[in-house]
Amino acid sequence: MEKKIRPLLKWVGGKRQLIDYIKPLIPKDYSTYVEPFFGGGAIFFELEPKQAIINDYNSDLMNVYKIVRDNPDELIEKLIFFKKNFTKEYFYEVRAWDRSVGYNRRNNIDKAARFIFLNKTCYNGLYRVNSKGQFNTPLGRYVNPNIVNNDLIKDLSKYFKKNKIEIISGNYSEVLKDLHSKSFVYLDPPYAPLSLTSSFTGYTNKGFNLLDQKILKDECDCLANQNIFFVQSNSDCPFIRELYSDYYFKEVPAKRTINSKALGRGAIGEVLISNHDINKKKE
Repeated sequence: MEKKIRPLLKWVGGKRQLIDYIKPLIPKDYSTYVEPFFGGGAIFFELEPKQAIINDYNSDLMNVYKIVRDNPDELIEKLIFFKKNFTKEYFYEVRAWDRSVGYNRRNNIDKAARFIFLNKTCYNGLYRVNSKGQFNTPLGRYVNPNIVNNDLIKDLSKYFKKNKIEIISGNYSEVLKDLHSKSFVYLDPPYAPLSLTSSFTGYTNKGFNLLDQKILKDECDCLANQNIFFVQSNSDCPFIRELYSDYYFKEVPAKRTINSKALGRGAIGEVLISNHDINKKKE
């Protein structure tokens, strides 16, 4: 039987391929699932928690999930309109919305539909913005892109409404404050670069640099001091190995399936990091 709840969006660095590695590490008795760097939410949708806090700095992304929850029919209606009008010219017309002074006056349903439309039709599904925060990924090569997914949107809306899922957008550190000791935190930050020339900072116009990685380590220390179980995904590089030398590591194979260069879509080194022994076999 096909799983009804699954990710709605393509997302760079998505964790679908790591589900089989991450899922067995998650405690069965957590009270609240917490994901401060939500992105495509592959792990969240796989688990379908009844109580969760999901956050991402990208407010346009989190607006999509809020609209899916609150206005699924209106969202589907708008996506149908986008699909009927889909051409190369129309793609660039819609992409240019955030370059006009009137963009902020558009309602959140229009913004959510635009986000999904661009995600389904841009090159490799890559969400990338320039220094002004404007979406700048070019059109992809699609004959019949899956712009409208009625059933999935409606199923996700029912799931969000049925369960206690807090959808927010802001600094990830705010999400980590005042958590219950039985919470489980999954951290999927922008990865540390494997080399000084391979850093990807286009996800937001703020970037995520090595200092940010060190600040994140401090946040993980705070979680550990509260005995809150966390698992983090990151690149397997000397910087991360040294930074988290006092934690447990588990090596995992992965492929970058969304990349601007074909040569960048092969297997790379990734690690899972935790304050619990994630290499120990569970009884």
